Formats: sequence, structure tokens, C-alpha cells
Amino acid sequence: MASFVPHDPATLVDQQLYTQARLVEVACLDCLARVRVKKNSEHQTSIQWSAQARAACPELARIDRAGPDGRTLHAGCARLTASIEAATRDGDVPVGALDGY
Repeated sequence: MASFVPHDPATLVDQQLYTQARLVEVACLDCLARVRVKKNSEHQTSIQWSAQARAACPELARIDRAGPDGRTLHAGCARLTASIEAATRDGDVPVGALDGY
């Protein structure tokens, strides 16, 4: 459950920009799971997993586990990481936070 739910219209716009701006859909070249990706720098990558993508990724299903607080922890998917890197090299995922997000 969210600890902070914005109500101010300006805050809602900021939240939408931060969580949705410049996200590009990338498909894993192995299992075809589709995620949304944003790279603010060469070393920073934000990935939004949908329930469908989580269900489609065999590597993620194999390594998921619950942490001490009951929240799901996972190390990520090496195959998806390689797919994102390939999409970035091909110019399909822009790098840089030119819009501040």
C-alpha cells in the first residue's frame, strides 16, 4: 500500500512524468516478455514489469523469493538485461534525462 497518495494536480502530473515519461517497450529476445524501460544514464536503467511479463519470464520465476518483510525480492533477469542493452545499442532506448525525468 502506498504511504503517500498525491492529490494536488501538479503533484499528479509530476508523478505521471516520473513514472511514465520516456518509457519504451522492450521485448526479451529469449522469452519475449515485454517490459517498459527508461535509461537516464548509461549506468541507470528503470524497468517496469507487468504481471504478464513476470509470468512469461522463466528466469525471473526461478530466482524470485520473499524477503524478511514478505516483499518479493529478485536479482533481475540477465537475458532481459542483454535485450535492453541490445535495444540501447540499436537506438531503440534513448539514454539521458533531457526532460528532467
